[in-house]
Amino acid sequence: MLLSIVVYFIPIIIAIVLHEVAHGYTAWILGDDTAKRLRRLSLNPIRHIDLFGTLILPALLLLSQTGIVFGWAKPVPVDFSRLSSPKRDTILVASAGIVMNILLAVISAGLLKLTPLISSQLVQGIVALFLINMVVFNIVLAVFNALPIPPLDGSKILFGWSSDLRVQKFLDSARAGSVFIIFVAFILPVICRYFGFEFNPFGWYLIKTSQYFISLLI
Repeated sequence: MLLSIVVYFIPIIIAIVLHEVAHGYTAWILGDDTAKRLRRLSLNPIRHIDLFGTLILPALLLLSQTGIVFGWAKPVPVDFSRLSSPKRDTILVASAGIVMNILLAVISAGLLKLTPLISSQLVQGIVALFLINMVVFNIVLAVFNALPIPPLDGSKILFGWSSDLRVQKFLDSARAGSVFIIFVAFILPVICRYFGFEFNPFGWYLIKTSQYFISLLI
């Protein structure tokens, strides 16, 4: 049990927490100190944990062996109107979490190549599995957040520069976007299997795209 927590859940927590801290820290540098004032730049995972998105969902996905493991933390609050250049900086803040996850994946892949230097086979295996999961979870989280669906980062990266009221209304539709993601990711595949055929576009995108980028690293 303890070993599972170390090699599976700690990489998930690191990936999710640093993703959110990257958003808040970038916003602070660019003029908005909301996250700093609310103490959300902390590396303490308790300040970022979302009960369902950080703990329950990843655990269910691991136990169900779906081949997909992802999650989310409580979003770091950002007042985009306080940024130095709101149109440009919105894209930079939104990109920061994905960039952080890619950076963590690259660093973990580099450290993985050094594990043969560890003399103990047991320790080497544990460290290697931890680092492999760091690569996998960070890439999956980056790929997931790149989707252009509110409230995911991809929607702000793609449309954050626009002041069009219709675009802003779309970006503000976080609840509808979350419902859409849950429907496409979990409910639609079950319905399709019930009628005798496989249709899981969310899973195909997440698995195939993640596998491609992971293969570049390990």
